[in-house]
Amino acid sequence: MLPPEKRLEVRSRLPAKSPGKPPLLFVHGGYCDGWCWEPHFLPWFAARGYPAHALSLRGHGSSGGRESLFVAGLDDYVADVEHVVGTLGAPPVLIGHSMGAAVVERLMATRPVRAAALLAPIPPGGLAPVASRLLIWQPEYLVNMQRFDAPHLAGDMLAALRPMYFSDDVAPAILVQAVARLTIESPRALLDLTLRLHDGKPVAPLPLLVLGASGDRISTPRDVKATASLYGVAPLIIPGLAHMMMLERDWQTAAQPLLDWLEKEVAAD
Repeated sequence: MLPPEKRLEVRSRLPAKSPGKPPLLFVHGGYCDGWCWEPHFLPWFAARGYPAHALSLRGHGSSGGRESLFVAGLDDYVADVEHVVGTLGAPPVLIGHSMGAAVVERLMATRPVRAAALLAPIPPGGLAPVASRLLIWQPEYLVNMQRFDAPHLAGDMLAALRPMYFSDDVAPAILVQAVARLTIESPRALLDLTLRLHDGKPVAPLPLLVLGASGDRISTPRDVKATASLYGVAPLIIPGLAHMMMLERDWQTAAQPLLDWLEKEVAAD
């Protein structure tokens, strides 16, 4: 593992009052940063009484560690999450998206976690089956992810990448911001995701939500159901959204069931 990274960007929105609800820590997926939670999820959950925080993993956003990103693995990302958890004052609910869900799963397997939500998780078999499916469906996708020069995407490359992450209905202003924040991803972390094997047993029982989107071409409903089956919970598939569900026009259709789960399973513990 790499040395601890102390310079981690954390975006926070706090409730106007302190109703005693647990903090939320959002963990982003690959190729992006903590900004993806900023337009909608952070202020929305804060307005409902939850201290809402989103970190940028090392080498992403304004966090340090860009010079060593090439060799950063999932366990280094886990260390980043642990570092931020230690600054929050109370055990948070961990909410991971895609690669971030895999980071949360690693935490669950090694130490007690208050509660966790896995959004668009990578399936138990790892990234290899996902990559194979995408290679057949969209051969340019994997090539483009290795050669893009963010934030200066050529039109043909953006056209190839957009359907993988967003629905046709995504707001143009959000798409512009999201593209501007694209970053390279650690090949070591991608290798870890490709080889990811685990027994699916959290070290301690915890409230767990597994949520996906019907229009997700990366983590398909079938992938989401496989993860839910691994943990023995019922999956929740939201209609109409794509992979970057937190940035879609109808993002509240994903945020509301997450809130309902928090209110029922976590807030009163």
